[in-house]
Amino acid sequence: MKEKLIVITGPTAVGKTSISISLAKRLDGEIISADSMQIYKYMDIGTAKVTEAEMDGIRHHMVDFIKPDQQFTVADYKENATKIIHSLNKQGKLPIIAGGTGLYINSLAYELNFVDVPPNQKLRDELEAYAEDFGNLALLDKLQGIDPVAASKYTENDIQRIVRAIEITTISGKTYDEYGSNFRAPNHSYDLLMYCLNMDRQKLYERINHRVDIMLQQGLVQEVQSLMDMGYGKDLVSMKAIGYKEIMEYLEGNESYPDTVEKIKKLSRNYAKRQLTWFRRDDRVNWIDVEDYDSMNAIVDHLERDIRKKIY
Repeated sequence: MKEKLIVITGPTAVGKTSISISLAKRLDGEIISADSMQIYKYMDIGTAKVTEAEMDGIRHHMVDFIKPDQQFTVADYKENATKIIHSLNKQGKLPIIAGGTGLYINSLAYELNFVDVPPNQKLRDELEAYAEDFGNLALLDKLQGIDPVAASKYTENDIQRIVRAIEITTISGKTYDEYGSNFRAPNHSYDLLMYCLNMDRQKLYERINHRVDIMLQQGLVQEVQSLMDMGYGKDLVSMKAIGYKEIMEYLEGNESYPDTVEKIKKLSRNYAKRQLTWFRRDDRVNWIDVEDYDSMNAIVDHLERDIRKKIY
């Protein structure tokens, strides 16, 4: 018998957290985060990390468990999440993946061979230094020269993904697509239902802008300063998260506060757009337009009925 697995995803600020928690309460579930930044300790405000109060008694996994300077790959995520999914199914509980990191979700929904390529920190440092010296576009051109198919998937702002694609080709001797040839081969281990929340683009952008304002009111600048005081620098993957990198530039005197705020909002909106593009590639995704419902409870009602009908 296949193991049950539910995925609740969508762009940043669309309401995944509250909906997934309400659903878990109704279906005796627990939540496994699929957020690549909420894994880090001390990074709470800028990641919109779920609080104890918001959890409302629902256990959350893969949140707040490693330090900002520790490495954590997609392969690590898949290994850990797979064990949790198996354990929850054995206990008769429903595992609910909640988050917007597409590669984390795809590591479970698909057979992703390329995640087995180990990280090479020396190479990553060299590539990031190259981008610093010659610009992001120059690094993308470097990828274009060795793997044009992979290069076509990214913009010059997708530095981490560009570095990873070059890393994979350099270490494996194969292109990104060749090494990850099963990128679209579904993982048949699970009785899987995937839901992606969405809303009118302009309203989503307004929510994102408002969320950034709230983060700043809650003390994002102070949180970043605290991380810097602990010795966590801009070279870390964790500190390149949207909001953290920009606030560091502001604190170092390289950017004005108003320009920093606007940059964080713009980058967050662009990220939401990329998230939606990512999930539109998967025809198994059930799209939920939150504006079609008069309340959050109505959305959860719909999800509960659909899940009970299809996998119970």
